[in-house]
Amino acid sequence: MSMFCYQCQEAMKGEACNAKKGMCGKTDNVANLQDLLLFVVRGISLYAEKGLNERSDLHPEVGPFVTEALFATITNANFDQARFVSLIRSALKLRNLLKEHYGPSIPGNDHESLRWYADNENDFLTKAQSVGVLTTENIDIRSLRELLVYGIKGIAAYTHHAMVLNYTDNEIFKFMIKGMAATTKDLSADELVGLVMEAGKTAVTTMALLDKANTTTYGNPEITKVNIGVKNRPGILVSGHDLKDFEELLEQSKDAGIDIYTHSEMLPAHYYPKFKKYSHFVGNYGNAWWKQDEEFASFNGPILMTTNCIVPVKDSYKDRIFTTGVVGYTGIKHISNRNSQGQKDFSAIIEMAKHCPAPKEIETGEIIGGFAHNQVLALADKVVAAIKGGAVKKFVVMAGCDARQNSRNYFTDVAKGLTNDTIILTAGCAKYRYNKLNLGDIGGIPRVLDAGQCNDSYSLAVVALKLKEVFGLADINELPIEYDIAWYEQKAVAVLLALLFLGVKNIRLGPTLPAFLSPNVAKVLVEKFNIRPIKSAEEDLQEICGVR
Repeated sequence: MSMFCYQCQEAMKGEACNAKKGMCGKTDNVANLQDLLLFVVRGISLYAEKGLNERSDLHPEVGPFVTEALFATITNANFDQARFVSLIRSALKLRNLLKEHYGPSIPGNDHESLRWYADNENDFLTKAQSVGVLTTENIDIRSLRELLVYGIKGIAAYTHHAMVLNYTDNEIFKFMIKGMAATTKDLSADELVGLVMEAGKTAVTTMALLDKANTTTYGNPEITKVNIGVKNRPGILVSGHDLKDFEELLEQSKDAGIDIYTHSEMLPAHYYPKFKKYSHFVGNYGNAWWKQDEEFASFNGPILMTTNCIVPVKDSYKDRIFTTGVVGYTGIKHISNRNSQGQKDFSAIIEMAKHCPAPKEIETGEIIGGFAHNQVLALADKVVAAIKGGAVKKFVVMAGCDARQNSRNYFTDVAKGLTNDTIILTAGCAKYRYNKLNLGDIGGIPRVLDAGQCNDSYSLAVVALKLKEVFGLADINELPIEYDIAWYEQKAVAVLLALLFLGVKNIRLGPTLPAFLSPNVAKVLVEKFNIRPIKSAEEDLQEICGVR
């Protein structure tokens, strides 16, 4: 077996990717090096935990490094083998620094990462074969450990977004350390379930921190109509999630005679007031991340990938794509991180854009978004009146991820089939399955309310909690809200755990349940929270709103 990975929804045969290449496109070497990086991060976490327990001391390098390392291992973030070798070297250096700082003794734990070191890449690859997921033999303990790790990876991604805007929270760092260290210990299933729920609590805290970082820096999202056609000037297409990268690119390109377009999860940048001052910020091009093969080719200009969601790069655009931040792909130009005093240097991508043809038009029209919690709460009287008057009978939360399987047409079919007294609440790239449908409005309220990126699922929780308060309900599950969630990768796992921590039950999850859930762990989630796999659109529409 060359690799074993089942962290995303596309796990091969619904079980695991265990060949020379995963369904996401990463090679076995990259997959194994990711396992090795996580292995050393666990060692770092054990030492950091020791420092916290004995001295209440968190070494300042630990939180930021663990955050970046975990983010780099998320699905479709980094395919560059050399970058992982470099990260592992940095991780070993930090682990040894902590060993000197806190002392060599870890009471009750002899985790091998505390004493392992190697000098070359071949040693890394050899060691990687013995530290992966399957080293935990008990299938249920393995399942709970991986559920915890994947939730922490999602937390790390959102923490990283906040961190680049200079918003941090040591309590989040401390939980990531606690959780990663816990996966080396002989804990019971009940203890691990407790940590999984703590991950949900921390995910809520993290998304709230990121919401504060984004809205304080760029303003509260506003209802905005976004052009999906093209202009006649050359352009740069920006994908991913990092708003700081986006801001710096906009500022550096404002007098260059080019236009800037968003793609996939960068669409919600249009909703932030601070970005609206840039006249060359002109629209959104294309759809969800998995269509980038054809859409990046037709765009004609350069593409900037700011965070995860890159797929194996095609020859048709490989000379025009740039990565930055945690994103990496072998042979692709990478824009280095900013120093503490300055910005990233986007001059190369701006100069390239000047010499490219304008984008090829693939669609025309507008889509509307910007319904984050501040904007929805500003419309609260209108929403409450629509509910009390019977114009709105139900909300359906259809947030999460999109992906390439035909089975995801389910979400389009559900959106089309919902009755006209139903409103869809969405966030994340799952919206591309239905945000261009003509579903109309209810008394001026659009029937698709897009809160933004996947991390803006926090907004949907804030709205639900506010409605619970307005209607004087004791339980969030008494609200007329159905949850029909699409998942793909580890940020979606963090969002799911956040919803469970908030007490949300009866979540439909699809298109399949995670492969990393053992039958017993899945049974616990079903019995405690009534999580259930999606069925057919017809069956679920019948349950949601009585549609046959």
